[in-house]
Amino acid sequence: MDIRQLAAFHKVATLLSFSKAATELKYAQSSVTSQIKGLEMSLGVDLFDRLGGRIQLTEAGQRLLPYAEQMLALAGEARGATVGSGDPSGVLTIGSMESITSYRMPPLLEFFHHRYPALHIVLRPSLCAETCHALRQGMFDMGFLMEAETQHPGVQTEVLGSEPLTVVAAPDHPLTQLPKVTTEELRRTQVISAEAGCAYRELFEAELNDGTGEALPFLEFGTIESIKRGVAAGLGISLLPTTCVQDTLDSGVLVKLDWDIPFEVFTQLAWRRGKNLTREMRVFTDQSIRFLAEEYAR
Repeated sequence: MDIRQLAAFHKVATLLSFSKAATELKYAQSSVTSQIKGLEMSLGVDLFDRLGGRIQLTEAGQRLLPYAEQMLALAGEARGATVGSGDPSGVLTIGSMESITSYRMPPLLEFFHHRYPALHIVLRPSLCAETCHALRQGMFDMGFLMEAETQHPGVQTEVLGSEPLTVVAAPDHPLTQLPKVTTEELRRTQVISAEAGCAYRELFEAELNDGTGEALPFLEFGTIESIKRGVAAGLGISLLPTTCVQDTLDSGVLVKLDWDIPFEVFTQLAWRRGKNLTREMRVFTDQSIRFLAEEYAR
């Protein structure tokens, strides 16, 4: 077996698609098929079951996968240690939700831009469940999550910190006149939120729906900026990460409602469980902890 065969096997095994693997590897599909057949011949076993238009790993393929990951990781380390200065290079594909990308990551991205110019970080907008799925399928190298749970099937995480949340309203909203806002009062108020699948939105929705026997309508806006503008225009209230609304709170455009939030979410850096971290992934993990975990600890 050789590295190209292992790389083709690993990509097909994670995507479960010869055509998608060929696209990502920038090979012709026939070339990927040939690489897999050559690997199967050298090992004397079938690595994939072909079931009509679908494929799945055989038992032999499942046993080979972790070894293929280790060998590919070692090959990458050897190449990096041999060909030059050893600075991280290549492409890292990171899945992240808007609140983290726009409000938490700029200092981290600036550091990588200046310190490791040969490392190209590609950010993909993705909600938490989508990020976990993409990590398990090998479509993302790493991802950021913001959830109450810190254990995820098939995914390893590093908790960076508890993400503060704030309920906001326009300054002239009736609830701003109350010294303390109750859950019942929030149930009678129009809520503007991110799309379904956002963890803190789902926790907020579950809290407001608890015991009512009916799903309360939420106005879904596409971006955090549009949510903030909608709240400022008096269309409703919203629950958002504090870091996303701090500027509008400081300027008086929005006002914090005094409601005791009964849940907590944690920002986490995630990767596929069992995956050997490349040098680039280790550097990204170390610097994420340095820039983000330290910020949460303040």
